[in-house]
Parts: sequence; structure tokens; C-alpha cells
Amino acid sequence: MEAVVKTARGPGNVALREVPEPSPGPGQVKIAVRAAGICGTDLHIVKDEFPSWPPVILGHEFAGTVAAVGEGVGGLAPGDPVVAQTPAVWCGRCRHCASGHFLMCAAKRSIGYGVDGAFASHIVVPAATVHRLPPGMDLEAAALCEPTACAVRAVCERARVAAGDRVLVAGAGPIGLLVMQALKAQGARVCLTGTRADAQRLETARALGADAAVDVEREDLREVLKGFADADGVDLAFECSGAPPALGACLEALRRQGTLVQVGLFGRRFENDYEQVAMKELTVLGSYGHVYSSWRRAIALIAAGKIQTRPLITAILPLARWEEAFRRSEAKDGVKFLLAPGA
Repeated sequence: MEAVVKTARGPGNVALREVPEPSPGPGQVKIAVRAAGICGTDLHIVKDEFPSWPPVILGHEFAGTVAAVGEGVGGLAPGDPVVAQTPAVWCGRCRHCASGHFLMCAAKRSIGYGVDGAFASHIVVPAATVHRLPPGMDLEAAALCEPTACAVRAVCERARVAAGDRVLVAGAGPIGLLVMQALKAQGARVCLTGTRADAQRLETARALGADAAVDVEREDLREVLKGFADADGVDLAFECSGAPPALGACLEALRRQGTLVQVGLFGRRFENDYEQVAMKELTVLGSYGHVYSSWRRAIALIAAGKIQTRPLITAILPLARWEEAFRRSEAKDGVKFLLAPGA
């Protein structure tokens, strides 16, 4: 089968290669991939800014149907529509594994960088990570279950969001747009920010229910927030862009004793006005990835239409056009690009 492979460490070193089609071992499930999304992590792997263990097939956001099951796997049958969590290897002994927080395990490796991922016609994953989808669910829309689970983890499981809370979301990328929708599903009022390059994404945010969508290069965020939040500031701020200026804006916008939720990854050290944490008695939370419950909630919210993922899909391209899809993702030429291995 053809696959998009990180062939070696270092910038670049990604190619479409012919590789053997995998077979499921005991406790594993083989999935025929319908569609797989390009994530910012994939772009970082191409630049060698994120660890990987090449040669390895990229891609960790996907949906498909069960092709085969290995020995000892029950409850799943060929043809079942499914998605899968990203962890593929974990120690099974540490406190994090014992509590189901596999992404916190020091021995963890995930699909798409630690083991073979979903930019191929088939992928093999542990049965414990597979979730069956409701009948009739749009599999291309379901390919965004993984980033949706990340958003749900941040909003519904890490933070305490109440109806009527005024919330700032910094970052108009896919995660920011999904966090915004998860917040709206909780009854919050949301102001989402981006830059001039995010014009299309800000329009998408407005169409999906953002109470305000601000281009911080053209508008004064302070002035916008005066009419949006209480005089003291917003109740919560979710930093989803991984941009130091966005973190600064969050710290400034938060009210005293507000909550900062860090979702975006910066990829480097930087300076910021962190003294605001003490001076305002802010609560600071990190949110990384997802757990089993995040996926159950994400699937239910998508199925109920409370979170819409289809409007985030800009284009679905065949695997052979992976370079174009990566280039357009890097250029923010849209919101989300999927690869369809069978196309």
C-alpha cells in the first residue's frame, strides 16, 4: 500500500512510499482509513520540530471502518465505522496508565510519529483505543474526532466552565474553532481571536456561533472586550495558538482570579508577563491531548450537532497530493485538509 512516510530525522525527509499492508496481532484492530486530517503536529514533524521514530507513517487524526480483528478482540466486526485514540504503546504500570491517562505515560508512543499512522489505506491499532461510531455518522467529519476530543478535554474536563461565562479563545485554527464550539455547548459566551492571515477562519467562527471574532492586527482587542466582558475581564482564557503574543493577550484579558487554560504548544522558550499569575491570583491549567471520556463526549457532541466538524474541512485530497495538502495547511489556505487514501 502507499503511505506518507517520515523516512529519516531532519527537516523534510517525507515521501510517498510503497509499504507492506499491516495485519492485526492479538488484541489489535486493522482499520481501513476513509479520511485522515493533517494536524499542526504533522507539520512540525516534517520540519523535525517534534520527535519521531522514522521510518514511520504520519497521521493520527482519522476515521474508517474495521477491516479485520486480531485474536482476543470482541465487540468489533468488519465494516464497523470507527475512530481510534492516538496512544499505541504505553507501559501499563505507572500511575498514569492505571488511571487511563496513557498520553502522560513516560513510555508512551502514539500513532503517526512513534508507530505507523493513518496516512495510508490501512492502520493497525490496539483494540482498547477504538471507538465505534453511531450508525450513519459522516466518516469524513468523524476524522476530526481526535482534535475534537482535545478540545473537549480542555473545556469539559480540565476547566470549569459555567453557562454565562465570558471566555477568550486565542487562536483561530482548528483547535481554537473546536474549543469555541465546545464552550458554546456549555453555555459560555466566546470571543475568538486571530490575525489577518486567519480571515477565512474568523468568518468560519462567526458562522459557527462565536459571539465575537477579532482580527487583532486590525482591531483593538481591549476595546472589543470592554463591550464583551465584565469591567474586570474575562472569566477564562484558552490559549490555542501557541503564539507568545496570544498568551500575553490572555494574561491581560483575564479578570482577577480567572483561569488560563494552555492548549497550544509554543515549541520554544520565550518571555512573557507571567507575574500576572501571582498578581491576579490566576489559576493556570495545561491540557494535552485526551482520555477515553474525552472521545465519548466528542463523538456524542458531533453526533448531536453541538460541535460541527464538516464546516472545518476545506478540501479532501488523494494521498498522492499530500504535498499540496501540507503546503496549504502550512499557509493557512483554509481550515482543515484531509487525505483520502482510497481516492
